[in-house]
Amino acid sequence: MQDITSFIGISAACCTTASFVPQVVQILKSKDTAGISVAMYSIFTLGVLLWVIYGFVIQDMPVLLANSVTLILTLSVLVLTIIQRLRTANIRNSSNVSKD
Repeated sequence: MQDITSFIGISAACCTTASFVPQVVQILKSKDTAGISVAMYSIFTLGVLLWVIYGFVIQDMPVLLANSVTLILTLSVLVLTIIQRLRTANIRNSSNVSKD
């Protein structure tokens, strides 16, 4: 029974972690972050960071590894979104200054 439980846990970790890969790839390809909520990804990323810390404290390697990979992916989405929004704001500000 322990093997089935471990398999379910590892499968769940792989699915939830891998679910962020398409979002990262889409942002990298399209450079479009309009549909991304910075607040949601910030809160989620903080939660994942806390899971990483928790996994470290209880010395649970599956929790630590799965959430470390998820943290990298969610941070990627968050950072790419913030960078894109800052670039868009700078372009808008530059065009407004040149109109004056």
